[in-house]
Amino acid sequence: MLTIALPKGRIAKLTLEKFEYAFEEKFEFQNRKLILKKAGFVFLNVRNQDVPTYVNYGSADLGVVGLDVLEEKNYDIVKLLDLGIGKCKLSIGLKNEDEFDYNSPLIKVATKHENIVRRYFEKKAMAVDIIKLYGSIELAPLVGLADCIVDIVETGDTMKENGLKIGDTIMKSSAFLITNKNSFTINKTQILKLVKLLDHDN
Repeated sequence: MLTIALPKGRIAKLTLEKFEYAFEEKFEFQNRKLILKKAGFVFLNVRNQDVPTYVNYGSADLGVVGLDVLEEKNYDIVKLLDLGIGKCKLSIGLKNEDEFDYNSPLIKVATKHENIVRRYFEKKAMAVDIIKLYGSIELAPLVGLADCIVDIVETGDTMKENGLKIGDTIMKSSAFLITNKNSFTINKTQILKLVKLLDHDN
Protein backbone atom coordinates (compact mmCIF):
# COMPACT_ATOMS: atom_id res chain seq x y z
CA MET A 1 0.00 0.00 0.00
CA LEU A 2 1.62 3.26 -1.14
CA THR A 3 1.75 6.18 1.28
CA ILE A 4 1.30 9.66 -0.20
CA ALA A 5 2.02 12.89 1.70
CA LEU A 6 -0.26 15.78 0.73
CA PRO A 7 0.03 19.43 1.75
CA LYS A 8 -2.87 20.72 3.83
CA GLY A 9 -5.33 23.15 2.29
CA ARG A 10 -6.19 23.96 -1.29
CA ILE A 11 -3.60 21.76 -3.02
CA ALA A 12 -4.67 18.71 -0.95
CA LYS A 13 -8.25 19.23 -2.10
CA LEU A 14 -7.24 19.67 -5.75
CA THR A 15 -4.98 16.60 -5.57
CA LEU A 16 -7.75 14.45 -4.10
CA GLU A 17 -10.02 15.65 -6.92
CA LYS A 18 -7.44 14.30 -9.38
CA PHE A 19 -7.55 10.94 -7.57
CA GLU A 20 -11.37 11.02 -7.64
CA TYR A 21 -11.27 11.58 -11.38
CA ALA A 22 -8.72 8.81 -11.91
CA PHE A 23 -10.33 6.21 -9.63
CA GLU A 24 -13.97 7.31 -9.99
CA GLU A 25 -14.65 7.35 -6.26
CA LYS A 26 -14.69 9.90 -3.43
CA PHE A 27 -11.43 10.81 -1.71
CA GLU A 28 -11.84 13.07 1.33
CA PHE A 29 -10.23 13.61 4.73
CA GLN A 30 -13.02 13.37 7.30
CA ASN A 31 -13.23 16.07 9.99
CA ARG A 32 -9.68 16.78 11.20
CA LYS A 33 -8.19 13.40 10.46
CA LEU A 34 -4.65 13.38 9.17
CA ILE A 35 -4.72 9.91 7.59
CA LEU A 36 -7.01 8.68 4.82
CA LYS A 37 -6.95 5.07 3.58
CA LYS A 38 -8.59 4.60 0.22
CA ALA A 39 -8.25 2.50 -2.95
CA GLY A 40 -5.00 0.90 -1.83
CA PHE A 41 -3.38 4.18 -0.78
CA VAL A 42 -2.63 5.86 2.54
CA PHE A 43 -2.78 9.66 2.38
CA LEU A 44 -1.10 11.83 5.00
CA ASN A 45 -2.26 15.42 5.51
CA VAL A 46 0.85 17.40 6.47
CA ARG A 47 2.23 20.94 6.30
CA ASN A 48 3.31 22.03 2.83
CA GLN A 49 6.96 22.51 3.87
CA ASP A 50 7.07 19.04 5.46
CA VAL A 51 5.99 17.02 2.40
CA PRO A 52 9.51 16.60 0.91
CA THR A 53 10.86 15.62 4.33
CA TYR A 54 8.32 12.78 4.71
CA VAL A 55 9.22 11.57 1.21
CA ASN A 56 12.97 12.03 1.57
CA TYR A 57 13.13 9.96 4.76
CA GLY A 58 10.82 7.24 3.42
CA SER A 59 7.87 7.86 5.75
CA ALA A 60 5.89 8.45 2.55
CA ASP A 61 6.53 6.77 -0.80
CA LEU A 62 5.14 9.71 -2.72
CA GLY A 63 4.19 13.32 -2.12
CA VAL A 64 2.55 16.29 -3.77
CA VAL A 65 4.32 19.60 -3.26
CA GLY A 66 5.02 22.93 -4.93
CA LEU A 67 8.22 23.15 -6.95
CA ASP A 68 9.24 26.18 -4.85
CA VAL A 69 9.21 24.08 -1.65
CA LEU A 70 11.11 21.31 -3.42
CA GLU A 71 13.79 23.71 -4.67
CA GLU A 72 14.12 25.28 -1.23
CA LYS A 73 14.60 21.91 0.51
CA ASN A 74 17.03 20.71 -2.18
CA TYR A 75 16.61 16.99 -1.37
CA ASP A 76 17.64 14.32 -3.86
CA ILE A 77 14.07 13.50 -4.88
CA VAL A 78 12.51 12.18 -8.10
CA LYS A 79 10.01 14.52 -9.79
CA LEU A 80 7.42 12.29 -11.47
CA LEU A 81 4.70 14.58 -12.82
CA ASP A 82 3.73 18.24 -12.94
CA LEU A 83 0.10 18.07 -11.78
CA GLY A 84 -0.65 21.52 -13.21
CA ILE A 85 -2.28 22.75 -9.98
CA GLY A 86 -1.22 25.36 -7.44
CA LYS A 87 0.36 27.51 -10.14
CA CYS A 88 2.20 30.57 -8.86
CA LYS A 89 5.51 32.35 -9.15
CA LEU A 90 8.25 33.40 -6.79
CA SER A 91 8.83 37.09 -7.41
CA ILE A 92 10.65 40.11 -6.12
CA GLY A 93 8.42 42.70 -4.45
CA LEU A 94 9.50 46.27 -3.79
CA LYS A 95 7.99 49.62 -2.85
CA ASN A 96 6.04 51.27 -5.67
CA GLU A 97 8.46 54.20 -5.83
CA ASP A 98 11.60 52.02 -5.87
CA GLU A 99 13.47 50.45 -8.78
CA PHE A 100 15.51 47.30 -8.33
CA ASP A 101 19.23 47.98 -8.70
CA TYR A 102 21.20 44.94 -9.88
CA ASN A 103 24.40 46.99 -9.52
CA SER A 104 23.91 47.54 -5.80
CA PRO A 105 26.92 46.33 -3.72
CA LEU A 106 24.60 44.67 -1.17
CA ILE A 107 20.89 43.93 -1.25
CA LYS A 108 18.77 43.18 1.83
CA VAL A 109 16.02 40.67 1.01
CA ALA A 110 13.24 39.47 3.32
CA THR A 111 11.96 35.97 2.45
CA LYS A 112 11.28 32.50 3.75
CA HIS A 113 12.84 31.02 0.57
CA GLU A 114 16.41 31.69 1.63
CA ASN A 115 18.14 28.94 -0.39
CA ILE A 116 16.40 29.82 -3.65
CA VAL A 117 17.09 33.53 -3.11
CA ARG A 118 20.75 32.96 -2.25
CA ARG A 119 21.29 30.84 -5.39
CA TYR A 120 19.48 33.42 -7.57
CA PHE A 121 21.60 36.36 -6.42
CA GLU A 122 24.81 34.32 -6.48
CA LYS A 123 24.17 33.71 -10.19
CA LYS A 124 23.82 37.46 -10.61
CA ALA A 125 27.13 37.89 -8.71
CA MET A 126 25.37 40.04 -6.11
CA ALA A 127 26.01 40.15 -2.37
CA VAL A 128 22.76 39.48 -0.51
CA ASP A 129 21.76 39.81 3.14
CA ILE A 130 18.81 37.47 3.67
CA ILE A 131 16.37 38.22 6.48
CA LYS A 132 14.19 35.18 7.13
CA LEU A 133 10.54 35.99 7.84
CA TYR A 134 7.58 33.63 8.10
CA GLY A 135 4.62 35.98 7.76
CA SER A 136 3.46 39.56 7.01
CA ILE A 137 6.50 39.71 4.77
CA GLU A 138 5.14 42.71 2.81
CA LEU A 139 5.90 44.92 5.82
CA ALA A 140 9.67 44.51 5.50
CA PRO A 141 10.36 47.10 2.74
CA LEU A 142 7.74 49.49 4.14
CA VAL A 143 9.48 49.78 7.53
CA GLY A 144 13.05 49.68 6.19
CA LEU A 145 13.84 46.14 7.35
CA ALA A 146 14.71 45.09 3.78
CA ASP A 147 15.19 46.60 0.33
CA CYS A 148 12.77 44.11 -1.16
CA ILE A 149 11.01 40.82 -0.54
CA VAL A 150 10.86 37.55 -2.43
CA ASP A 151 7.56 35.79 -2.01
CA ILE A 152 4.97 33.59 -3.68
CA VAL A 153 2.64 35.51 -5.99
CA GLU A 154 -0.66 34.11 -7.26
CA THR A 155 -2.74 37.19 -8.12
CA GLY A 156 -0.39 39.89 -6.82
CA ASP A 157 -3.23 41.51 -4.87
CA THR A 158 -1.54 41.20 -1.45
CA MET A 159 1.53 43.07 -2.63
CA LYS A 160 -0.53 45.77 -4.38
CA GLU A 161 -2.76 46.30 -1.36
CA ASN A 162 0.35 46.88 0.77
CA GLY A 163 2.01 49.44 -1.47
CA LEU A 164 4.38 47.06 -3.24
CA LYS A 165 4.88 46.31 -6.91
CA ILE A 166 5.96 43.01 -8.44
CA GLY A 167 9.45 42.94 -9.91
CA ASP A 168 11.31 40.14 -11.64
CA THR A 169 10.15 36.55 -11.40
CA ILE A 170 12.74 34.24 -9.84
CA MET A 171 10.91 31.01 -10.68
CA LYS A 172 7.52 29.63 -11.66
CA SER A 173 5.97 26.92 -9.52
CA SER A 174 3.21 24.34 -9.60
CA ALA A 175 2.51 21.15 -7.66
CA PHE A 176 4.55 18.06 -8.53
CA LEU A 177 4.09 14.39 -7.71
CA ILE A 178 7.39 13.27 -6.17
CA THR A 179 8.97 10.08 -4.84
CA ASN A 180 12.23 8.97 -3.24
CA LYS A 181 14.64 6.74 -5.15
CA ASN A 182 14.20 3.78 -2.83
CA SER A 183 10.38 3.73 -3.13
CA PHE A 184 10.65 4.23 -6.88
CA THR A 185 12.98 1.23 -7.21
CA ILE A 186 10.78 -1.04 -5.09
CA ASN A 187 7.35 0.12 -6.37
CA LYS A 188 8.24 1.26 -9.88
CA THR A 189 5.41 -0.53 -11.71
CA GLN A 190 2.74 0.67 -9.28
CA ILE A 191 4.08 4.23 -9.21
CA LEU A 192 4.29 4.53 -13.00
CA LYS A 193 0.75 3.18 -13.27
CA LEU A 194 -0.42 5.90 -10.87
CA VAL A 195 1.46 8.58 -12.83
CA LYS A 196 -0.34 7.48 -15.99
CA LEU A 197 -3.72 7.60 -14.24
CA LEU A 198 -3.10 11.09 -12.83
CA ASP A 199 -1.73 12.49 -16.08
CA HIS A 200 -5.20 13.30 -17.45
CA ASP A 201 -3.86 15.38 -20.29
CA ASN A 202 -2.06 12.45 -21.94
